[in-house]
Amino acid sequence: MMEIRLDYGLVSPNGIRSLRDLETYLHGSDLEPALLELVKLRASILNGCAFCIDMHSKEARARGEMEQRLYGLAAWRETPFFSERKCAVLAWTDAITRINEGVSDALYANVRRYFEEKELVDLTLAVVAINAWNRLAIAFRTPAGSYRPDLDR
Repeated sequence: MMEIRLDYGLVSPNGIRSLRDLETYLHGSDLEPALLELVKLRASILNGCAFCIDMHSKEARARGEMEQRLYGLAAWRETPFFSERKCAVLAWTDAITRINEGVSDALYANVRRYFEEKELVDLTLAVVAINAWNRLAIAFRTPAGSYRPDLDR
């Protein structure tokens, strides 16, 4: 069991507030909450962020996501559980998370079939945000397991 290195929220509250403000913006966007949870969980799986995997799997389940799809998310390309639109989102999430591999014109054209310009920017901001949270949680060893969904939001 790893011990937390520091509480980044206490050390830099203004910086963390900026990330929370981005989350607030995203929750008010036209993107469905269930879609946002899949994006957050997929990026967290790719990054190996135990705290965020715990958080977003619980959030997704609390909001009605099917267990089978959550279990299949790690190998989503090999499953029949996701619509073409969700596959486009997951491919976009993978590409933005693994940005060093690039974002192909074909991938961009595919995701544009399902999202208007502003929606795509918001989707990309969601991927950027979860990657930032993953990096904070991993770097400072935020412990997994204690998160409880807030069903009132």
